[in-house]
Amino acid sequence: MPHVIVEYTDNLSPHTDIQSLLHKMGQVLVGLGDTYPVGGIRVRAHKVTEYRIADGKADDAFVHTTLKIGKGRSEEAKQVTCEKLFNVMKEHFASIYEEKYLALSLELVEFQHKTYKHNNIHSRFR
Repeated sequence: MPHVIVEYTDNLSPHTDIQSLLHKMGQVLVGLGDTYPVGGIRVRAHKVTEYRIADGKADDAFVHTTLKIGKGRSEEAKQVTCEKLFNVMKEHFASIYEEKYLALSLELVEFQHKTYKHNNIHSRFR
């Protein structure tokens, strides 16, 4: 953990580089030092091809990001993480936001129960 999952409407594909967004989001998490183990960071995107936004009449778009983390981080750490990730989203999509209708959102999901993991990537960062 953490896992960042970006859902975005397919009408954004011609206007932006999603891989660049994922890179920047990953860098945010790495840059937070010991808050998140580097070996547990996962950042991915899913292009949404079937959707309806608002009244369905315009070429509206959305980007919804879910940040999933294990429990145990301070409220301050969670707030800093979410603010930094959301700022990356706003900066990345700023020009599109000026040109078309776009909804950006970020949700934090903190697991309250044990998660089951089998990951040897952590050993590379010890």
